Amino acid sequence: MLVFPNAKINIGLNITEKRPDGYHNIESCFYPVGWKDALEITLDEAFSFQSDGIEIPGNDADNLCTKAYHMIAADHDLPPVKMHLLKGIPIGAGLGGGTSDAAFAIKGLNQLFDLKISFEKQLEYARRLGSDCAFFIRNEPAFCYEKGDVFEPINLELKGKWIVLVNPGIHISTVEAYSGVVPKRSEEDLRNVLKQPIETWKNNVKNDFEATLFVKYPLLEKVKTALYQQGAEYAAMSGSGSTLFGIFDKETDLRRQYSDFNVWQGLLN
Repeated sequence: MLVFPNAKINIGLNITEKRPDGYHNIESCFYPVGWKDALEITLDEAFSFQSDGIEIPGNDADNLCTKAYHMIAADHDLPPVKMHLLKGIPIGAGLGGGTSDAAFAIKGLNQLFDLKISFEKQLEYARRLGSDCAFFIRNEPAFCYEKGDVFEPINLELKGKWIVLVNPGIHISTVEAYSGVVPKRSEEDLRNVLKQPIETWKNNVKNDFEATLFVKYPLLEKVKTALYQQGAEYAAMSGSGSTLFGIFDKETDLRRQYSDFNVWQGLLN
């Protein structure tokens, strides 16, 4: 079984309040993009997990793919498998790469062993592993709220637009990102703002993390400004950073301009 977990971007991110459980409530639009990892799951004599590509910090036992396997194995009679992950999506980059891997592990195990796990149960498993993990079960554009783990469909059509993602290699932890944020209710419903032409988003669709992280890491703001100068209709930081993205009306190749960084570019679906 070979699956290809993809990244996502946040189009707008409002941090509305801190919850009693220590988490934050947010509002955002999650949109899938084509930057991908590769996860192979094969039968083996004993469970194992290994990875290549971008180095993943921590122990293999703590990897979300490993946790996904053992979580499902606790409810189903799973045989041992070998999981091999080729990591291409940058880590700590606001792209959801780790939680996407976990969600695709859930879906892959369900398909490989014909477990007939319902969609709702897959969502439940995913929510145990990370706030945005459940998004990748359906893997379609969605408006998210509460901890970022409750979703509703959003009619946002960007198919055919060209996107460039620029990751300068700055690792920003979730704790670091939230430490500088003062939650506040947004003045306008993000869903309504996103119904307006993309040319209007520049002044109205915000990522609340940018205010403090741009001060701490000026390079991030420089990249965002450059993306607009290079013709982006909309540019922003994704999630809690450090990836910046620009959405363009036509194919745009910026790999030479950002040759020192990790860049992915392609069409939106």
